[in-house]
Amino acid sequence: MKLPDIYCNPSQNEWPELCRRAEQDNSQIMERVVAIVERVAKEGDKAIKELAMQIDGVSLESLQVSEAEFSEAEAMVSAEVKAAIEVAKRNISSFHEAQLPREVRVETQPGVMCVQRPVAIDSVGLYIPGGTAPLFSTVLMLALPAKIAGCREVILCTPTNKQGRVAAEVLYTARRCGISKVFKVGGAQAVAAMSYGTESVPKVDKIFGPGNRYVTLAKQLVASRRTAIDMPAGPSEVMVMADETSLPAFVAADMLSQAEHGRDSQAIVVCNSVELAKQINDELNSQTQRLERGVYIAESLANSRIVVFDDKSQMVAFANEYAAEHLIISMEDAWSVAEKITAAGSIFIGNYSPESAGDYASGTNHTLPTSGWARSYGGVNIDSFMRKMTIQSLSTEGLESLAPTIVAMAEAEGLEAHAAAVKVRLEK
Repeated sequence: MKLPDIYCNPSQNEWPELCRRAEQDNSQIMERVVAIVERVAKEGDKAIKELAMQIDGVSLESLQVSEAEFSEAEAMVSAEVKAAIEVAKRNISSFHEAQLPREVRVETQPGVMCVQRPVAIDSVGLYIPGGTAPLFSTVLMLALPAKIAGCREVILCTPTNKQGRVAAEVLYTARRCGISKVFKVGGAQAVAAMSYGTESVPKVDKIFGPGNRYVTLAKQLVASRRTAIDMPAGPSEVMVMADETSLPAFVAADMLSQAEHGRDSQAIVVCNSVELAKQINDELNSQTQRLERGVYIAESLANSRIVVFDDKSQMVAFANEYAAEHLIISMEDAWSVAEKITAAGSIFIGNYSPESAGDYASGTNHTLPTSGWARSYGGVNIDSFMRKMTIQSLSTEGLESLAPTIVAMAEAEGLEAHAAAVKVRLEK
């Protein structure tokens, strides 16, 4: 297995290359995605069922999960997992309930009242990946804030196994989050179904959720045409900032927890000594041998690297340049370091704050920007499921006092009708 290369005090002009993610040619995939989306838009359920057979070899009689399937799923989930889901549900709900925005009401000048009112998005669609690891934790991360925000309709699409069944944990978690409409649709066709609507799958206003390249490209496609999405997303990634107070075994474990997501995932370490870098690589080699998903990890680590800086300020600057989805700070005075971070999806402080905690149960959301998008996007939160409407009311006196300003600006822009809309009221 190839371990991450170690780079010592690279010059700033080398940073872009060191921050580069695994690159893939999506041109052929995009052609396929466009064809799938357009086919589902035209043929609806018929296209979804035919694609399920063509792509996955699955025969689907009905796309919607039945009540009987929900009941069977509940019986299949162990008591231990059910208890874990309840703890995670409580913590995630608590953190997201605290984020609920308030109405803003300001009288900007006498007789001029301006209001900003938070309103839930009416209908949202959640995509939950199946594939090599059915992510029932993502159900919690998306369904709970959607319900807390007050979205009227929340639906869920997820792929099935070869027998046409949805993972029991996904169905159980969906039911615990108050979702009753779950559809057996995966890949780009799920995104298309939620964007355009079919005989079975309702059209939604916004689509959320991670997925493979087909899902990601389909989301980008429908976002450019008709339906909002949560954020741009790519392969999962982690950066660990470490110094002599960190534990190499912990750092390696955090890298591997991200590397096992997939072949194109990435794990970066920024540390302050070559000796520490070597110790981390030794731990990677040792720990990987005990993990079942070694094939994914080996390819992911080939895209990973360890960067050594003597200067702490350079470590911080490089972390901001990379803009990691997950940033773990295992350093002395980690909170002080975190205050200097301006670009990261989610930050984990100290040796005992693994990224896994945020992935599952601490309370923060694990749906985060990747590929450097953390410089301009935040992760999913309550605001993701809401929009802000503004309302204003002007009294007669308010309009009279503001009229000279409005008229002067409108006439300066050459928009006479705008000015006239004020003048006609003053004349009355």
